[in-house]
Amino acid sequence: MLTDDEIDRYARHLVLKEIGGQGQMKLKAARVALVGMGGIGSPAALYLAAAGVGVLGLIDDDHVSASNLQRQVLFQTRDVGAAKAEVAATHLAGLNPHCDCHIHRLRLTPDNAVDILRDYDIVLDGCDNFETRLLVNRVCHDLKKPLVSAALGRFSGQLATFDGRPCYQCLVPDIPPDAETCERVGVVGALAGIIGTMAALETIKLITGAGDALRGQLLIFDGLGMTSRTVKLAADPACPVCGG
Repeated sequence: MLTDDEIDRYARHLVLKEIGGQGQMKLKAARVALVGMGGIGSPAALYLAAAGVGVLGLIDDDHVSASNLQRQVLFQTRDVGAAKAEVAATHLAGLNPHCDCHIHRLRLTPDNAVDILRDYDIVLDGCDNFETRLLVNRVCHDLKKPLVSAALGRFSGQLATFDGRPCYQCLVPDIPPDAETCERVGVVGALAGIIGTMAALETIKLITGAGDALRGQLLIFDGLGMTSRTVKLAADPACPVCGG
């Protein structure tokens, strides 16, 4: 049941026919893992907590630095030097005490990823390296967990949901040898908010069943032109993760 405080808090959800009381109860019962509390994970966590997701798993082994503050809006200047996962849990509890944050102050590896991710219903990956992305994709596929994957750089971002075939490795078969990073090529801070909140919205849709999810599709957003397009992804029959 929803408490009186929750009914007041989620009033704008409860009047939506696509969510309503049943959808809000689904959000309350949901468990979402966030891989990375950076530019994507910060706004995504804020909106998932505000939406009433019952449990958020905060996975990050990094500490807040001054250069993060331009786009990682979950953190404040006074947080510089502190562990991101712990600071995030404190701020999210202040936003919504009904959201239970589980802190995983570590980096996912082949040795721990299954044990951690198996406890969640959906995984939202906003990490900043391809090794972790490929690992998370493989584990989510093996555990049959929907994976919301978001990425950004410079003025553009991407968002997709992988749930079966195709998987993320169909899109990125190998780690690009010249992969760009935000540290090397830069990123406009507001773009992180756009892509992070899109990832949160996609996760909310998956939980509640509202609308059409981006399963097997890739949304590409161009911040300079303020345009977006969605392309269909094809499954790779030779994919080592989901191939036949």
